Amino acid sequence: MSIASERVSKPNGQARTELKRSLNLPLVVLYGLGVTVGAGIYVLIGQTAGIAGVYAPLSFLLAAMVMLPSACSFAELVGRIPVSAGEAAYVREGFRSPQLSVLVGLLVVCVGTVSAAAICVGSVGYIREFIDWRPVVLIPIVVVTMTLIASWGVRESVSFAAVMTLIEIGGLLMVIVSGMFSGAELPMVQSSSAGAESFSHIALGVLSGGVLAFFAFVGFEDLVNMAEETRQPSKTLPRAIFLTLIVSTVLYLLVALVAILNVPIAELAGAEAPLSLVFERTTGVSPVTISLIAIIATLNGVIVQIIMGSRVLYGLANQGSIPAVLAYVHPMTRTPLLATGLIGAVVLILALLVPLRGLAELTSLITLTVFSLVNLALWQIKRRGDVAPPDTFIVPDWVPLAGLASCLLFLGAAFI
Repeated sequence: MSIASERVSKPNGQARTELKRSLNLPLVVLYGLGVTVGAGIYVLIGQTAGIAGVYAPLSFLLAAMVMLPSACSFAELVGRIPVSAGEAAYVREGFRSPQLSVLVGLLVVCVGTVSAAAICVGSVGYIREFIDWRPVVLIPIVVVTMTLIASWGVRESVSFAAVMTLIEIGGLLMVIVSGMFSGAELPMVQSSSAGAESFSHIALGVLSGGVLAFFAFVGFEDLVNMAEETRQPSKTLPRAIFLTLIVSTVLYLLVALVAILNVPIAELAGAEAPLSLVFERTTGVSPVTISLIAIIATLNGVIVQIIMGSRVLYGLANQGSIPAVLAYVHPMTRTPLLATGLIGAVVLILALLVPLRGLAELTSLITLTVFSLVNLALWQIKRRGDVAPPDTFIVPDWVPLAGLASCLLFLGAAFI
């Protein structure tokens, strides 16, 4: 029996409250951009520049190229198997292994919780520009508040996140526009020492920076876990995946270019609120506005990652892979409250105990592992000749193999 058709009934035979199918393409794209943009450029532009130097834009471009074949694989799989806990379902269908499916599902939950913790730490860096409280005080306030919003209701919480996404994209556009007219020259032109760098040294910096920049693109795959709450998921979600990836890539390249044009690399790498620093240098005015937008962006990232993680737990419980209590959906909010609360608690612990860079690198490594297995699962499904439902987005057979190879390349680079 296909994963997409499996259902789990209550032990007493009563009808169970299901997730509400209420999301359309604009809301889903804004959700995808919210989880992607807020998770990366506002938080990690400085640290990526610290690794790749003036070649940081190339690191973001490389990360996007690694993402592309995997995005194509996800676009096909969400049409074949449109369920929550999508990655776990894809692996179960591809490998016919319930144990590996549960492992992948739990890895995806780890990605969401670790990523949310990283974004939370980044958010506190911006908040401390206005409220000089210790992180140990601010982090619990942020996590508890965002968890409550994520529990509110999927349309309400995603709509709230969509508004925040529009604001955070507006903030990036402010940085881009101000930076493009600042009159700065490329650092490669400014510094004669750049020409003395060996190609291998530059390539290693770009590759290592790309592994960290990969974190900035984590998010588009979360869209597949909204399949049971999206109208016409087989059509809507592939479009949303590609739109999210394209818009994020363009924004990241432009922001990274503006950052290295206007702020010395060492200063950028050490900044607690890097985009506020870039905005101040390009405009000469107070960075208060962009700092407020950065707070919104990062808080938005926390919300959408908590939503994603809770839906994966719900999906695993709905399949009978983990305790069924986590599939409980509250009749009023129509959200998985217990799963959401559990994710929020884990995010809080990680944000308090693990530094930002460690969280970001761990997120990238787990995500690359999951992507490798998902690509291999699609290749297995296509090799068997399994028939896809109508309206499914179909990719050539070599695409999942390309996705697997690119993910393994980045995983290898992480240990160089």
